Amino acid sequence: MSMIDQTALAYQDGALRVNGVAIDAASIDDEVRHQSDAPDPHAAARRALAIRELLRQRAIELKLIAEAAALDDASLDRLLDTELSVPTATRADCDRYYESHPANFRQNDIVFASHILFAVTGRAPLALVRHKAETTLQKVLAAPGTFEDTAREVSNCPSAGIGGSLGQLLRGDSVPEFERALFDTQDLGVLPRLINTRFGFHIVRIDRRVEGERLPFESVEADIARFLGERVRHKAIQQYVTVLASRARIEGADLGEANGPLVQ
Repeated sequence: MSMIDQTALAYQDGALRVNGVAIDAASIDDEVRHQSDAPDPHAAARRALAIRELLRQRAIELKLIAEAAALDDASLDRLLDTELSVPTATRADCDRYYESHPANFRQNDIVFASHILFAVTGRAPLALVRHKAETTLQKVLAAPGTFEDTAREVSNCPSAGIGGSLGQLLRGDSVPEFERALFDTQDLGVLPRLINTRFGFHIVRIDRRVEGERLPFESVEADIARFLGERVRHKAIQQYVTVLASRARIEGADLGEANGPLVQ
């Protein structure tokens, strides 16, 4: 039986195994709750657990943990410190990033925005909520003048009563994923994609921007160095997990490009 056939069979019987080590259904169900924002929470849960088991087995192989031990955060850090070498960002690296991303290093920028919220709750399947949000987005993009009426009709936010208006927003006024959509571009009008946050799916319209002032490089250099270091580490972990997966027998999970909570 081919590896593809084994994986398909494992999906059918609900099994998840990494090099013959089974991960029980209760663990999968528990992990699904942590993956509710993913397009396919069950697939994301299986992928995350498979990656963790791969790393656990490697830690055992290197004698960093005992044979039957779980992989806790401290053990994971020891494993990655042992196996990975991540270069430190230089001042020149930080300066290039600063000059290439001027919008990221401003203070007192103001955005006037509106949104239509499709809340994610336990009452409706996630895929159904996403589909409704996508369908509505396409309609609003085709007829932007209908945004406020649509917000009044379907938005799950109290702002629906005023056509979805959120008024003026500063950095720090909203959750990070929503803030990035507002401030990390210079777009105006209805954004062409949904914004996914812990609250649900948002159709966002940027009504107006008021520019603040640019932060001096010296005040943000340490933050840029930390960000660049984390980005390089993220890529290194992705590649490391991909190598481990290429040597392993994984049934019941598709690691794709080895993306998961441990490598995001």
